[in-house]
Amino acid sequence: MVVKININLQGFGNLGGLKVKERFMYYILVYDINVKRVAKMLKLVREYLNHVQNSVFEGELTKAQLEELKYKITELMNEKEDSVIIYCVGSKRWSNREVLGIEKNEIENFV
Repeated sequence: MVVKININLQGFGNLGGLKVKERFMYYILVYDINVKRVAKMLKLVREYLNHVQNSVFEGELTKAQLEELKYKITELMNEKEDSVIIYCVGSKRWSNREVLGIEKNEIENFV
């Protein structure tokens, strides 16, 4: 007798040396940061997401990348003065993006 078992390992990262492709989710991040910290915040968030407008970023991240970014943001920001909002859109293919007027930073997909 042969029994087939299907196991979905997506999102579990590294299981005992077994490398598993992590699941990416699509995020939109916006911030309102004091001018004293805005250049550092811009540099930090650009390491993870595409800069699309003055304080707006979007792109795909794994859960681990998102948690790392959130940690670094909280280390940099002043929670009494600054605000960061992160929207989880899920998948880019299920989102609808419409730009009215000029697109300031066109997103390019690299393969």
